[in-house]
Amino acid sequence: MQPSIQQLRTYFLSGATQSYDFRLNQLKRLKKVVLESEKELYQALYADLKKTDEDAWATEVGFFLSELNYTIEHLKAWMQPNTVSTNLVNQPSTSFTVQEPLGVVCIIAPWNYPFQLLFTPLIGAIAGGNCVVLKPSEFAPATAAAMGKIIHALFPDNYILYMEGEGATVLPPLLTENRFDHIFYTGSTMVGKIIYKYAAEQLVPVTLELGGKSPAVITSDANIRVAARRLANPKFSNCGQMCIAPDYILVPTELKEELIKELIIAIQSFYGADAEASEHYGKIINDKQWLRLTSYLSDGEIVYGGKSNREKLFIEPTIMTGVHADAKIMQDEIFGPILPILTYQSNEEALAIIQKNPNPLAFYVFTENKEDEQYWLTNVPSGGACVNNATMHITNHDLPFGGRGFSGMGGYHGKLSFDTFTHTKSVLKTPTWIDPSFKYPPYKGKAWLLKRLIG
Repeated sequence: MQPSIQQLRTYFLSGATQSYDFRLNQLKRLKKVVLESEKELYQALYADLKKTDEDAWATEVGFFLSELNYTIEHLKAWMQPNTVSTNLVNQPSTSFTVQEPLGVVCIIAPWNYPFQLLFTPLIGAIAGGNCVVLKPSEFAPATAAAMGKIIHALFPDNYILYMEGEGATVLPPLLTENRFDHIFYTGSTMVGKIIYKYAAEQLVPVTLELGGKSPAVITSDANIRVAARRLANPKFSNCGQMCIAPDYILVPTELKEELIKELIIAIQSFYGADAEASEHYGKIINDKQWLRLTSYLSDGEIVYGGKSNREKLFIEPTIMTGVHADAKIMQDEIFGPILPILTYQSNEEALAIIQKNPNPLAFYVFTENKEDEQYWLTNVPSGGACVNNATMHITNHDLPFGGRGFSGMGGYHGKLSFDTFTHTKSVLKTPTWIDPSFKYPPYKGKAWLLKRLIG
């Protein structure tokens, strides 16, 4: 019989998950079993998304292990009370904050990086001393099965509960019939709104890692060859099925042809002239997404690529021009290997296009000019940003990752993962050896003293 959420809460309230030794031990055990399951995870990720072992390591298993090692190294320090200054009116007290566990949390993951996006937030939840419900994506079934095997081998169901199944069937009762202490969701904005509504009914705090149309702006003095390579790499990695992949590029009109030329050189150096035959190029997750993506191919002129194979869920790396700013492809997050190139004559013209889809999850600007860099970073609010790079900000443990507005709320990675799954409790500790009477009523005649102490 599957444990109820109440059984997880009972286990949490027993205090079993709270000690440093317990948390550290679970993280180390998780690391050991993931390393032992490495080959099985590679096979699963290839079955679901045609990821090579190297790609699976860099973007899934290795990414997770880097985050895990960082957390293991810093956990003790993160759990220590943090002393802060004490104001005059409370002297001679001491003030500090402590990070206390939230309780029972729920982590819901998507299919595009099915291992990393479930197990990486799990690190923060375990480090924070919580009990956890994990919901993997049903659209990456091989990886979901491999992850389930790891979780079941390691953790009792009243500590970490692994719940597979159709999201539309599993999640509504899970989130309406139980009250979690935090919900962590990664996925589409559309589903994120539904999760947020469920959470709001019970005042459950949420972290929403959503998406959006992450733009890339190339300025007139940018290094076009470097920009093309650094944009093509994440755009076509995992067939563009990445929440922070550059969604479209804005380039000065006079640089468009040079950029296209360099993008084609980059694509062919990565995947050869025939990407369908490349072992390094992935596939679209399922037929529904393949149909959605191929429907965009009529929204402009294809200047490179455009070939597709429904049976193999293949879509060639594709570059498009002549795309109208109001076309369907410019309204939806593409989430696939199709790259529109739009031109601009002025910063204001480019900014107006970006503002049609405000608050992207990421923003990329390529420039050698400090003033241009400052202009674009100031004028494009986004979850994160890179200058002369794309997507690599997520690899720095000291840079929080998260969105704003339609691209999400809250964040994680590094210490922020620990902070996300804990509550910062403020504590004031006051000695009893002194208890001055001026702090108590009546206050008549003490106004000057209170103003000095409080003001």
